[in-house]
Amino acid sequence: MSLPIRLDLHVHSTCSPDSHLTPRGILDHIGAAGLNGVAVTDHNTTRALAAVRLLSERYPRYWIVPGVEVSAREGHVLVYGVEEAPPRDRTVEEVVEWARPRNGVVVLAHPFRWVHGAGEYVARSAQVDGLEVRNGRTAELGNRHAELVAAQRHLAAVGGSDAHEALTLGRAFTEFPEEPDTLEELLEMMRRARCQGGGRSITALGRVSLAVRNGWLRASRGFRPV
Repeated sequence: MSLPIRLDLHVHSTCSPDSHLTPRGILDHIGAAGLNGVAVTDHNTTRALAAVRLLSERYPRYWIVPGVEVSAREGHVLVYGVEEAPPRDRTVEEVVEWARPRNGVVVLAHPFRWVHGAGEYVARSAQVDGLEVRNGRTAELGNRHAELVAAQRHLAAVGGSDAHEALTLGRAFTEFPEEPDTLEELLEMMRRARCQGGGRSITALGRVSLAVRNGWLRASRGFRPV
């Protein structure tokens, strides 16, 4: 039996409007972050996937999971295993309907974060595959609440750093009990809730710093939503 693996399933490249982490930067820092791979989940686009895959030829031991973070009406949603981004500004259920025929795995991103979280009702009712229970940019209270709801609903408990810079890559992660042979096997492990989120939440000081950074970014892009 193979050993457990640790993947950061929420990472943004420079194809997201609020990230400074280049595709090369992602690959260069996977090992130092103690990871076996990442999911590139840019906002509403999969444009970085080709570049990351090309660079990953130098790092064949790392998992590169295709994904996207889509802006649904209720909040942000992570979709794994897809090569294109679903339409934005649809309901969470419409995102699920879009993903199912494409064999995608659907996870609510940071569901109890005040900004861009889907909230209590959706977290408890949406027909998703999992909840992000450890998000490196979310406070401990929100992460613990997501962990509780995922356990009560027997959903996949996913973790990801939500990294926008190399320093925070791997702050939160998802552990799988053994390494699968294929991407489809990994996605099936998520569907069967055979994974567990781990890592650190953001600190109070980190929240202040992030609020300042996000305010500056929103102003610089004309307050357009992500």
